Amino acid sequence: MDAYQHLIATLALTMGTAWAAGINLYATIAVLGTLGLTGNIALPEQLLVLQNPMIIGAAALMYLVEFFADKTPGVDTGWDAIHSFIRIPAGVLLAAGAVGEVNPAVVIAAGILGGGIAATTHTIKAGSRVLINTSPEPVSNWTASVLEDVAVIGGIWTMLHYPLAFLVFFVAFILAAIWILPKLWAGVKTVFRTITGFFSGKTPPSPPQNTRSAPKELPQI
Repeated sequence: MDAYQHLIATLALTMGTAWAAGINLYATIAVLGTLGLTGNIALPEQLLVLQNPMIIGAAALMYLVEFFADKTPGVDTGWDAIHSFIRIPAGVLLAAGAVGEVNPAVVIAAGILGGGIAATTHTIKAGSRVLINTSPEPVSNWTASVLEDVAVIGGIWTMLHYPLAFLVFFVAFILAAIWILPKLWAGVKTVFRTITGFFSGKTPPSPPQNTRSAPKELPQI
């Protein structure tokens, strides 16, 4: 039974760290590092470096920067674009480190899965922000950002205390992502097509008009 529980906990930690990294990498590192440093959790050996106070401090500082950048319309989209090159590789490293001392093939497989998971959550986050930014008010940006932070912290807490429940949630998330991503991509393409058309001076094509000529009048006798 202990081996089963250890397997579930390892799977939850592996999938959970990658999932959270795609949404808010700095909050993920800061929370895991702080919990490990205070002795609330035992991190795998490969992730013990997260307990370094310097790393926790750097992550907390970057989280503070992201806290404001993520809530500013337009800035959040630019921030997400830059972090496409940061969150996904970090998801690979965190997932690979979460499996612990195992066969190298398992570590590589975990890294591949972690990269895919981080890419999925990052894409959903970034794509939804593009659509949210079409609204003129900033309230929706703040609401989305706060909900993302709550989801990350709540997800990490669930992952550590109720790993089986987290895995059930994770499977539901993957199924939802399969349904959401195509629709999200279509919406993002529409937004960028509209923006491109606006700056290029092109107007959307007008609906076709009825080209049928009016019936000719019959000649009067």
